[in-house]
Amino acid sequence: MKNDAIGVFDSGMGGLTTVKELNALLPQENIIYFGDTARIPYGGKSPETVMRYAREDVAFLRQHAVKMIIAACGTVSSVVGEQPFVTDMPFTGVVLPAAEKACQVTKNKRIGVIGTTATVRSGSYERAIRKRCPDVVITAKACPLFVHLVESGYTDFHNPVTRLVAQEYLEPVRQAGVDTLILGCTHYPVIKDIIADYMGESVQLISPGVEAAQFAKACLSAQGLLTDRTTSGKNTYYVSDSPEMFVENAGHFLHRDVDGSVFRCSL
Repeated sequence: MKNDAIGVFDSGMGGLTTVKELNALLPQENIIYFGDTARIPYGGKSPETVMRYAREDVAFLRQHAVKMIIAACGTVSSVVGEQPFVTDMPFTGVVLPAAEKACQVTKNKRIGVIGTTATVRSGSYERAIRKRCPDVVITAKACPLFVHLVESGYTDFHNPVTRLVAQEYLEPVRQAGVDTLILGCTHYPVIKDIIADYMGESVQLISPGVEAAQFAKACLSAQGLLTDRTTSGKNTYYVSDSPEMFVENAGHFLHRDVDGSVFRCSL
């Protein structure tokens, strides 16, 4: 089982930021990625619909030999909360690892959270943070347009449209005096430089994809499930819509060309 793949799923391509970190941390591991590109975004859906989609995504990954599943989707992670629906193998979302990191690094006890509408509405980050750091002040802001801008390739540091949207969304968070900001959607690290530039050097940005990958490494190591393969692992990608569009846009998230096979599948 230790040589089975790590399964990762997301509503689209944002979860590739987690894949990127997994490849860097665990280069010998195989990764199977499912992006539900036909139904993106999840962020505007009801909790019931998000959970139905998430169960279908997990069922698809279970068709393959996987030893761990990562819900690399802020919306799914927020709806699931601290009651995972996968219990027979290691599982994590992105909320809890990011919340723990934010509590570790904040100095002034003021933490900002940005995410999709569903993520912010769920209050999942607030609950996770306050459970670990009860006296913290949290400022949350929904930033739904960020997903569409990233998916459309509006990611250049100087892009005037993305910078204008960032200013609109981030101003109340900056005014709240946060010293730590959770990028509560796996799309957001793609425009991390724009967000960091507006928030200022004194604000530390927390990437849920990075923290989820770190958690996965620690979890697999503790359970003796790290691969004993000595050669490089491979990535295999499945999408529910056009593979060509996926390949065209995936580079924004991976910071390189897609380095594995891409298949279209039907749930």
